[in-house]
Amino acid sequence: MQRVMLHSGNVLRELLKNKVLFLMLLPVVVYFIVFHYLVMPGAYVAFVDFNIRKGIFGSKFIGLDNFQFLIKNGDLWNITKNTLLYNFVFLALGNVVQIVFAVMLAEVSGKWFKKITQSVLLLPYFISMVIVGVFAYNMFSYDSGFINTVLTSLGFERYEFYSNPDIWKYIIVAFKIWAGTGYGMIVYLATITGISHDLYEAAYMDGASKWQRIRYMTLPMLKPTFILLLLFGLGGILKGSFDLFYNLIGTNSVLYPQTDIIDTYVFRSLVGQFNFSMGAAVGFYQSLFGLLLVLTVNLIVRKVEPDSALF
Repeated sequence: MQRVMLHSGNVLRELLKNKVLFLMLLPVVVYFIVFHYLVMPGAYVAFVDFNIRKGIFGSKFIGLDNFQFLIKNGDLWNITKNTLLYNFVFLALGNVVQIVFAVMLAEVSGKWFKKITQSVLLLPYFISMVIVGVFAYNMFSYDSGFINTVLTSLGFERYEFYSNPDIWKYIIVAFKIWAGTGYGMIVYLATITGISHDLYEAAYMDGASKWQRIRYMTLPMLKPTFILLLLFGLGGILKGSFDLFYNLIGTNSVLYPQTDIIDTYVFRSLVGQFNFSMGAAVGFYQSLFGLLLVLTVNLIVRKVEPDSALF
């Protein structure tokens, strides 16, 4: 009992000492409690035949029947594979590109040039994917697209972008990287800014070139941030960028083999049916897979490099 009282006293003193910091943290805590913890019982919807009149816990319990929706039709492997591969590329390539741009901007000495470049790179993050879809259509349309117009003016034949699934793997990845590079770059740029300038001066005095300082100082310092962001991203590895895929591909079934992900597949399957139970089953499947993946990768990271692990 005495130890509990002492611990409570320490917590109270810490709260009083850093009350401003805890007040700043309060909105985030409330957000996670309301939108991430209080709604957790709603996962039960995945195991019932949901009836809006009876409510979640009054609806008939049907066990794993809702999950058969993803298994019986035979498309589970393809959409899971597509979702995983796209998200792995988004995570790996996206972080590499962000690091490259962050390092390049950190080495730029011009203040105004750096600010303008940051603003230009960050702008795509705030552009709606609906606008991106319109832009893509005007770029790749067979009849009036910009690329085909240029090809015909140069004497070449038109290319049918919307009839060739293979090329859309690269188009989707390119748009995703384009949209997310500016925002992710800020995190790495902040990490580089936090590195002591004395280390660079000491390396410069020892004769290290700019490339050597980047390779042996900047990049190793960015590794913990890279691993941290990678682990955070793995939690949603099965949750694809629905807005990106849907606005680029739409209902073009010719492109589905290479571009269909879980989110778009479920949307098409459930639209108009308002089947909340099947939607919840898919969400549960995605979240459980992401949790197991994060735990596994974190375990590996903790054994290889304990300081970079989440827990």
